[in-house]
Amino acid sequence: MEIWYSDNHTDNVNFSLRINKQLYSVESEFQRIDILESVDLGKVLVADGDLMLAEKDEFIYHEMISHIPMAVHPNVKKILVIGGGDGGVVRELIKYDTVEKIDVVEIDQLLVEVCRKYLPQIAGSLNDKRVSIYNEDGLRFIRSKTDEYDLIIIDSPNPFGPGEGLFTKEFYGNCYNALHFDGIMINQNESPFYEEEAFQCQRMHKRILETFPISKVYQAHIPSYPSGHWLFGFASKKYHPVRDLNAEKWLEKKINTKYYQPSLHKGVFALPVYVEELLKDVE
Repeated sequence: MEIWYSDNHTDNVNFSLRINKQLYSVESEFQRIDILESVDLGKVLVADGDLMLAEKDEFIYHEMISHIPMAVHPNVKKILVIGGGDGGVVRELIKYDTVEKIDVVEIDQLLVEVCRKYLPQIAGSLNDKRVSIYNEDGLRFIRSKTDEYDLIIIDSPNPFGPGEGLFTKEFYGNCYNALHFDGIMINQNESPFYEEEAFQCQRMHKRILETFPISKVYQAHIPSYPSGHWLFGFASKKYHPVRDLNAEKWLEKKINTKYYQPSLHKGVFALPVYVEELLKDVE
């Protein structure tokens, strides 16, 4: 008997994967967590029925949300990752010797434990001595932080359920306050292709624009995510994501990547016309 998992992208579009077997399923305090072994994309992490990551292409998402700011900011020492319980973002950040401390705020402790067991090549990064994990609500955690971080990465789930508070104007304002005078904030910005997610893209971009003096959107191709076309937000108090890129300095670090490189960096900020028009509607 064939087993298929379908990730619902819209009411009329599903992304389906043939599954060898279900490796684990558990209901945490916040969500249902499933680990599936797919035929083509490797192990798949699913939360409340939604695909969170697939082994085969997760490196694209995690590299693009992490290395873009690291190639721009000249001196990142202290980082806050909100979400990120799978460890993928941290795996990329610990490649930098100059990083001194990474705080990970993941509300669901069980998610971290599941990823440690079934996705050790990703979640093993959380064992780095520079990493501290806080099982708290990200919105509540950041309210008490002022002038503390060089970089904040919001590796959030969809804008409903446990992650809903991470998409509010109050939250982005708290992130602004938690950053140093030259701090950078990065967020995953959903897909611009389908109508409902396009609305979420606009909403996030508008709220971040109202908070940060510099706010740009960039893109990547992630096959397992809705439409495959995914956006990220770059917000900063000081640095421009393209003009302040220091490609030579980044290359000197000899960071091992499979997707990101400085020659790609400038290009990902050149957006298709339909995305530009979508963002201009709220600018």
